[in-house]
Amino acid sequence: MDAPAPEAPGGDSLRDAAENLLQDFEERFQALTATLSHRMEEMGNRIAELQKNVNDLMVQAGIENSVKEQMT
Repeated sequence: MDAPAPEAPGGDSLRDAAENLLQDFEERFQALTATLSHRMEEMGNRIAELQKNVNDLMVQAGIENSVKEQMT
């Protein structure tokens, strides 16, 4: 049978440090993903509100029908 390769001194601490670093990266990535998702949702809400306001202004200006006709 093959004998297991001897571990380098401090191998456990190096592995632990690498695992901790990867865990930290994962946590930061998840936080960044959550922040970006939230900001995109806010932007979508703002765009929808802007569309509504533009449509309302077009109705007030009496140009809604002509714009609809141009789009079809």
